[in-house]
Amino acid sequence: MASGALPPGSLLPPMRELAGVLGVNPNTVAAAYRTLRERGVIETDGRRGSRVRSRPSSTPRDALRTAVPAGVRDIAQGNPDVSLLPPLDGALAAAARRHERAPTLYGADPVAPDLARIARADFDADGVPPGPVAVTSGALDAIERVLAAHLRPGDAVAVEDPGWGGALDLVPALGLRTLPVAVDDDGPRADAVARALDAGARALLVTSRAQNPTGAAVGAERAAELRELLARHPGVLLIEDDHGNGIVDLPLHPLGGVTRHWVLIRSTAKAYGPDLRLAVLTGDEVTLDRVRGRQRLGPGWVSRLLQHAVAELWTSHAVDRAAVARAYAERRDALVEALRERGVPAHGRSGLNVWVPVADETVVVTRLLAAGWGVAAGAVFRVETGPGVRLTVSQLDVAEVPVLADAVAAAVRPGVAGGRGD
Repeated sequence: MASGALPPGSLLPPMRELAGVLGVNPNTVAAAYRTLRERGVIETDGRRGSRVRSRPSSTPRDALRTAVPAGVRDIAQGNPDVSLLPPLDGALAAAARRHERAPTLYGADPVAPDLARIARADFDADGVPPGPVAVTSGALDAIERVLAAHLRPGDAVAVEDPGWGGALDLVPALGLRTLPVAVDDDGPRADAVARALDAGARALLVTSRAQNPTGAAVGAERAAELRELLARHPGVLLIEDDHGNGIVDLPLHPLGGVTRHWVLIRSTAKAYGPDLRLAVLTGDEVTLDRVRGRQRLGPGWVSRLLQHAVAELWTSHAVDRAAVARAYAERRDALVEALRERGVPAHGRSGLNVWVPVADETVVVTRLLAAGWGVAAGAVFRVETGPGVRLTVSQLDVAEVPVLADAVAAAVRPGVAGGRGD
């Protein structure tokens, strides 16, 4: 395949046939095919066999998203509430005035000193171990750069399941193998992480708070368990994604500093706006040096105009973090409680989303569309975990919650009058 002898789209021989030609056990061929699938090199379509992919896996989960027709209430997108985002005109104007006085030219530090100082102080306040600061074009860009700094194709990455579809797509796109890790309300389960580490995971990706799609948040007890596990595997690369910073009211319990290489990433997307495309990260010196060095050979740096604008937003307290967290928590908790009252288990400890396990997510999504609600199918977020649907609460009014809960209950358990369990 690498040489081009098997071009994209080529049909691979059946495993038993190839085993006969090569004179090896069919299980050996099956293992090879499985490795190629995990690395995104081939794809298998049941009885139609396996083919060489046109290119490594990139974003196939987007194709699983359900189109929400006009007139249907869309709670599938995962976006923040626009009314809770700060206006950007003042911050951008301040950044422009600063640029007029001292324009950024080639050779400048890729990280604006004021943003680095503010971000580092914020990290210190949350007990994140000391380390330099880098800036990337969002959380996923940071994750990709950190993985590429240490791992090579074929290496295994332990990823939350269910988890962020972007991360689940990124791992095979880099030629890495996914080791799914089960999640509960306190984050990655310690037993699942232990199995992944024992199976040879070279990296572990953890969402600190506002986990997508379940709303999980790593608590103090779980953090202690995970730190103890990681201490026994000091060579594992730890990546913590704290994109919920600024929109949650639960404390951060960082895991970094136990392994030799680690980073903690904070995106501005949920608190200040997705279009800023900016994240700050800190970590060990070797990892940050590799990330910044490779960045210089590509885009060079993230626009200092954007960095100055974010620093202005951060220091001006343009976002009332406590008020934003309360607003999201009120909607999320109301929905989880309303579903519980109707006999529907749901998860949503923090952040923007509520996760509802279901028996058949396609049926539930279809029924909810017919009832006027567009939700995200769980297939976008899962590897081995059971089916479910994700409901984003950011666009909800608390007054709408009972109507939505009735619709979900009716879709999950048809035949129950009004969808209620009482």
